Amino acid sequence: MKKAVFNYVVDRPLITIVAMFMAIFAFAYGAQKLYFDGDYKVFFSDDNPQMLAFESMQNVYSKSDNLAIVITPKSGNVFEQQTLTQLYEMTEQAWQTPYSLRVDSITNFQHTQADYDDLLVEDLLLEKEMLSPSKIAKIKEVALSEPNLVNKLIAPDASVAIINVTIQLPNVNELTEIPEVAAFGRALKTEFEAKYPDNNIRLSGMIMLNTSFAEYAQNDSSTLIPAMFLAILVMLGILLRSISATFASLLVIVGSIAGALGISGWLGIPLTTATVNVPTIVMTLAVADCVHVISTLLFEMRAGKNKKEAIISSLEINLTPIFITSITTALGFLALNFSYSPPLADLGNLVAVGVMIAFVLAMTILPATLMFLPLRVKKSIKKTTLMDRFAEFVIKRSRIILPVSLLIIVALGTQTVNNHVSDDSLKYFSENTEFRQDADFMAKHVSGMTTLEFSLSSGKSSGINSPEFLNALSSFTDWLRAQPETDHVSSLSDTIKRLNQNMHNDDSAFYKIPDQSTLSAQYLLMYEMSLPYGLDLNGQINVKKSATRVIATFTNLGSIEILDLERRATQWFVTNAPNINIDIASTSSMFAHIGDRNMTSMIQGTALALVLISALVGISLQSFRLGFISLLPNLLPAISGFGLWAIISGEINLALSVVASLTLGIVVDDTVHFLSKYQRAKNQGKSPQDSVRYAFASVGRALIITTAILCIGFGILTQSDFAMNADMGLLTCIIILIALFVDLLLLPAFLIIFDRQKATQQTAINLQQQPVLAQGK
Repeated sequence: MKKAVFNYVVDRPLITIVAMFMAIFAFAYGAQKLYFDGDYKVFFSDDNPQMLAFESMQNVYSKSDNLAIVITPKSGNVFEQQTLTQLYEMTEQAWQTPYSLRVDSITNFQHTQADYDDLLVEDLLLEKEMLSPSKIAKIKEVALSEPNLVNKLIAPDASVAIINVTIQLPNVNELTEIPEVAAFGRALKTEFEAKYPDNNIRLSGMIMLNTSFAEYAQNDSSTLIPAMFLAILVMLGILLRSISATFASLLVIVGSIAGALGISGWLGIPLTTATVNVPTIVMTLAVADCVHVISTLLFEMRAGKNKKEAIISSLEINLTPIFITSITTALGFLALNFSYSPPLADLGNLVAVGVMIAFVLAMTILPATLMFLPLRVKKSIKKTTLMDRFAEFVIKRSRIILPVSLLIIVALGTQTVNNHVSDDSLKYFSENTEFRQDADFMAKHVSGMTTLEFSLSSGKSSGINSPEFLNALSSFTDWLRAQPETDHVSSLSDTIKRLNQNMHNDDSAFYKIPDQSTLSAQYLLMYEMSLPYGLDLNGQINVKKSATRVIATFTNLGSIEILDLERRATQWFVTNAPNINIDIASTSSMFAHIGDRNMTSMIQGTALALVLISALVGISLQSFRLGFISLLPNLLPAISGFGLWAIISGEINLALSVVASLTLGIVVDDTVHFLSKYQRAKNQGKSPQDSVRYAFASVGRALIITTAILCIGFGILTQSDFAMNADMGLLTCIIILIALFVDLLLLPAFLIIFDRQKATQQTAINLQQQPVLAQGK
C-alpha cells in the first residue's frame, strides 16, 4: 500500500502537486479573516477569576484604563511658568481624547480651603493668566504636600509631572478604539513638543501597553518572518548544496504556514504576541522533515540509485520516523492546552496543525517537485567521513563520555530550583523599545505601573461614613504607604481628613477622621456638590456609599512580590479589621496569578506529554525498552536548559513556562530518528557498536543540519522587541543544542554500555519481512 502511494506520487507528480495545492488553498483562504488583537485581556480566558474580579470592580467604580502623559522640563523644575502653562494647556486639550472619562493633573487638582464657614473648591490653577510668582509658589506648596498628588501626578523633587487621562472604552470595536486613543496621544505629544521644545514628553499607561502589544506583534510578523525565510533558504542551500532541493523545501514551508494560518482564520483565532510566532516555528519544523527526506535521497543517489528509486527509498525509510516525530511534536505542542492563557494554547494548537500539514506535504509535494527538477549527485567513493570518525570517537570513549555527560547535566539540573516565576508585564518588552523606556522612566521618577486595587466594603448603605470604617481605612492606607514597594496610595481617607481640616478653619490639628459619621457625610456631600463635571468621586466610592476603592501603585514588581503583597494585605484585614470585606483586583494581579498557576499546569501537561510520547516511541520502534530509554534524551535537555537559564536569568515568565512542553515535541525528533536507525540495524543482528555506527552514518548529518536550522529559526526570535518572544527563542535554542549534545554523545554511549540485548530468532524472521537496509552499505 505504501509503495503504491509513493509510486503514484513520483509517477504523477503534476497531479499530486495540483491536488495538494488546491487543498492548501482551501485552508489558506481563511487567512483573510485574520486580525491582530493587542488587548492585554487576550491573555486571560473568559472565566479567569482575577479578570472577572477586575471587571466586577470596574463595573462598581469607574474604569482604570489610562493614558499617562509624562512631561519632563529640561530645567528639572516643573514649577516654572512655561511648564505650568504647558501642563494647563495639555490638560485642557486632553479632554478631547477619544473615550476619555476624566483628566487629572496638578493644574486641575480640586484644591479645598476654608472660606469662613464655607468650603471653597477650585482648580489649583484656574486660569493660566494667573501664573504670577506668588501663585506658582502656592501651587508648588500645595502640590508637594498633597498625598493625592506626590508620586502620582508630580515627582517628589518636582522634576517630572504627569497628566493622567482615564479612558472608558465602549468595547464595540477594540481593534480600532485603542489605536484611536494612542494616535490622539501621539499627535498631542508631537504638537506640544514643537510648541514647547524645552520640555520632553513621554507616553505610558495601559493604553500604550495595549498598543505596544499589537504594534510589536505586527512588527515581528513583518520583519522576523522574512528574515527567517531568508536565513533558512541560505542555510538549506549551503548545507544541501542543491537549488532544486531548496526550492522544493520552500514549497513545503509556504504550504505549511499558509495552511496553519488559514485554519486560524477559519476558526476565528486572532494573531497575538504569542500566535504571531506560528509561522516561524512551523517553518523550522517543516524544514526538519524536508532535510531528513532529502538527506536520505541524496545518500541513496550517491550509493548508485537513480532519482526515482532514491526518492521512493527515502520515503519508505523516512515515512515512519517522520510520521512519529510529527505526531510526537504535535503532542508536545498540544500540551500547551494545559496553559491557562488562551494565546499560548492557540499557539500550541496551530503549530500542531502546521506540523501535520508539513508531514503530508513532505511526503507528497516534496518528492513530486523533486521529480520535476534536475537533481544531480555524484556517485560517492567509499571513504571515511567526519561522521564515521565521530562515531568511532563516541564508541571508543563511551565509558568516559557517559559519566562526564551525566555529570555536566546533573550539575546544570541542580540549578533548576533557582528559577522563580516572575511575570511583570513591562518586562514583556525589550529595553530597546520606546514603550519600555518611557514606562521605566516614569517608574524611576514618579511611580511604577504595578497597581493593586482594594475594594473595602462596610456591608451597609452609607457605611463608609462611620468613624470605625474610616479609621480602619486610614490605618490600612498608612500601612500600605509604609510598605517598601509602595510608590503611591490613593485613598478616600486623605480627602476626608483634608475636608475636616478645611471645615475647622484649615487648622492642621484637625487633619484627622471626624468623630461623627454625620460630619463625614456632610463634608463628603458638600465636596461632591462642588466638584466639576468629570472630576467626581465615582472612582473611589460606589453609589450606595457602602464601599470605597483604594488604589496603590508600586515599583514594577514580579508575580511573586505581587502575590506576597496580596497575602500581606489580606492578613492585615484579618488581624486589624475583620468586619470589613475586601476584594483585590488589577491587571498586575491578573498577570501575577496566571503566571503562578500556568507553571503548575504546564508541569502537569509536560509530564503527560512525556509519558505519551515515550509510549508512542516504544510502539513505533516495537520496543518498549527503547521507549523507556528515550525518556533520557527527551527529559534531560529541558532539565539542563532550565538549569542554565537559572544561571543566565532565573526569571520564568508566562511564555517560558511553556518552553518545556514546546521543546519536548521538538527534541524528540532527533531521538526518534537516531533510535529508529539504531533499531533498524539491531534488527539485522548488528551489535550495539555497529548499530551506533549505522545511526551516525545515516542520520547524524541530518540531525546537525536540522538542529542548526531550528536554532537559526528560534534564534531569530531572540531579535524580537517583545522580550517574551525573545526569551522563549533563546531558551528553546539552548534546550535544542543540549538535545543535540545528548543525542550524539550521551545516548549512543548509553546504548553501547547498557543495550547489549542480542537479536533473537524472531528478530531474524522479522528481518526477512523488511526491506534490506538501503543505507550504510
